[in-house]
Amino acid sequence: MRRLSSTMTVFYKRVFPVIWLLFLVLPIVALRNLPTRGGYPLWPSFVPALMIFIVGFVLYRKLISDLVDEVWLDGDQLLVKNRGQQALAALADVININASTLTNPRRITVMLRTDSRFGRDITFIPASPIGFMSAFKPDPIATDLIERVDAIRQERR
Repeated sequence: MRRLSSTMTVFYKRVFPVIWLLFLVLPIVALRNLPTRGGYPLWPSFVPALMIFIVGFVLYRKLISDLVDEVWLDGDQLLVKNRGQQALAALADVININASTLTNPRRITVMLRTDSRFGRDITFIPASPIGFMSAFKPDPIATDLIERVDAIRQERR
């Protein structure tokens, strides 16, 4: 079995949101506890933090929340693990593989012909090389998956 997903997925899904919230809450708590001289209202200091929270929440929902924890390649099947559950998806059931390169983190979405336990789309962060020039190259894991799915389709003909 070969791991296709990055080990950083846990950081992006569980650790980074906590750090993000602490980054927003700690300055507000510090401002709240500062003595004020003129009795200025504190609510204007909450507006930027609220806007940053909303933008962060939208980005989290769009880019991070749908990621599965682990994806492993086991022969002609994908073993998908998320929140303690796992499911198998045959490469023969793959309709499309989409790799986004200009997002951070990178994402690979595998669209299945039928629903799995985790839905029809399985999205994960690939365990690909990191570097400045790698952003301009096709993802090697996505390329390998596309070639494997194509080989299975050619066998079926």
